[in-house]
Amino acid sequence: MNPRVLVLTLSSFAFGSGALIFSGLLEFMAADLGVSAGAAGQIQTTYVLTAALAGPPLAMLAGRFDRKKVLLVALTLTIVLNLVCMATSSFSQLLVFRAMIGACAALAGPASSAAVSGLVPPEMRGRALAMVGGGMTIAFVLGIPMGTIIGSIFTWRAAFAMAAGLAAVAFVAIALILPSVKPPPPAMGGRLTWNATPLFLATFLAFAANMSMNIYIAPVLRVGSDITGQGVAAFQLLIGVGSFLGLSLGGRAADKGWGGLSITLAYSGLILAAALHWIVLHHWLSPGWPTWILVGLAYVVMATALFSVMPVVQTRLMARAPNAAPLALALNGSSASMGQALAGATGGAVLATVGTPSLPLATITYAGIALLIWRLWEAKR
Repeated sequence: MNPRVLVLTLSSFAFGSGALIFSGLLEFMAADLGVSAGAAGQIQTTYVLTAALAGPPLAMLAGRFDRKKVLLVALTLTIVLNLVCMATSSFSQLLVFRAMIGACAALAGPASSAAVSGLVPPEMRGRALAMVGGGMTIAFVLGIPMGTIIGSIFTWRAAFAMAAGLAAVAFVAIALILPSVKPPPPAMGGRLTWNATPLFLATFLAFAANMSMNIYIAPVLRVGSDITGQGVAAFQLLIGVGSFLGLSLGGRAADKGWGGLSITLAYSGLILAAALHWIVLHHWLSPGWPTWILVGLAYVVMATALFSVMPVVQTRLMARAPNAAPLALALNGSSASMGQALAGATGGAVLATVGTPSLPLATITYAGIALLIWRLWEAKR
């Protein structure tokens, strides 16, 4: 393994853990801050919405600078802001600080992915991108569950302290190991065109479908399986297992030219997983192990589906416009963030109006639309 790629994976792990570090503690946070669970979920909505809006302009501004320096600046700001989130007692202030962390993530994500193109040959790019994206996998396996456990033992504020610590570790590793990665000269690439729009849409709808369930994992598990507190961490670990499988499959599919089939199967998997969640949330099975096994399978399938999309989309974007890679990856990151923002808003509305058991309908709707659009687009290629 290339140690330089591994430190980029560590950065992805830090930002991935910080993005959802509180998800298993959502109802505890809501009670402490004096808001509903649906309102507390908007802490994630503001994060991803800011990341979506800030991503492209930040990528254009930072695209001219050394990727290493961009990452170090983003990590420094993230450390400070997570410590501020830990200390605040105001829900409105927490929304603002989370939005600022979202902007830092929008700055770091494209810089990490673009740095890969300068560190590995083109024929290994899909797998290298999958490895960097694997930081999110490790976040689900270790970072996010540990945040849930630590927050359950102490308070939700400890989870934000942990997020700051992970960012600090990534800062040190990148400062010591990652070499300077200069942006390519203008003559080395093409331009980003409107033909990339279906790729951005693929990312947007995949995240909207997945996160309609995952942002609200705490109420989903409580209502469907009577699981709360530290028990949520076990299912977050299963999401990590699925994300590892998805990145591995998606990276290989991208390198072998099977990307179209991979994304088709991904959307089908999201619909299947949502159907399994529907069964659990409506208590069609006996409580206990039968329900736990089914909901665990649903989370593995859902994560595998989502994370198999990203290497395919990123590889196609970088192949189309190498010189525009930072902007293309930033727009793709914005698409992911907008999908999460839509999911957070949709899920909050569903919780407030018709209740947790109806959440899978949002996933089925978004994944179904995505599957239809993707197949139509692939048929014209």
